[in-house]
Amino acid sequence: MKKLLPALASVGFLLSFATIATPVVAKEATPQQQKMATCNADAGSKDLKGDERKTFMKSCLSAKPAKAPTQQEKMKTCNADAGTKSLKGDERKAFMKDCLSNKPA
Repeated sequence: MKKLLPALASVGFLLSFATIATPVVAKEATPQQQKMATCNADAGSKDLKGDERKTFMKSCLSAKPAKAPTQQEKMKTCNADAGTKSLKGDERKAFMKDCLSNKPA
């Protein structure tokens, strides 16, 4: 037992170095962390300090992202565009298909 304890202690000591030597894998930033970084960079580029910076950061972090249009809104827009271009028949059908399948900008 007296010989086992020092052996275990030395193994534990060596293993502790192995965990220290392993590289730390960077985790991908969460959306909130990305938003924080963006707002912080914007505040820095505007040279905001003190209360101005606090106010800017608060409004920037609480801002909601732009909402994607619903399928109904998309259909309405594409239909209006096709009407403006006076498309008929197969041309209109092809235009509508392409317009409705495109992702919003």
